[in-house]
Amino acid sequence: MEVHFTPEQETQLSQIATHAGIDAERLVKDAALRLLQEEARFRAAAREGMAQRSASGGLWPEAVPPAFGQNPQNLARYAR
Repeated sequence: MEVHFTPEQETQLSQIATHAGIDAERLVKDAALRLLQEEARFRAAAREGMAQRSASGGLWPEAVPPAFGQNPQNLARYAR
C-alpha cells in the first residue's frame, strides 16, 4: 500500500521521526497500527455497550455520549 503526503506533511513527519529517533516510514506504520488497535478497542467497547443496552432494555438519553448526539444508531454503526 502506498500513502502520498504533501511535501509539507513529509517534512513534518521527518521532523517528528527524527525527534523520536526512528525513520519516517516506521513512524507512519506505527501510527497506522495504533489507529487500527484503537479502532478495534472502540468497536469492542461499542459492542459491549450495545449488549448492555439490550440487556437493560435501552439507554436513557442522558447516557448517550454527546459526540453521538441523542441518536444511539450513531453508536450502533461502530458495533459492527
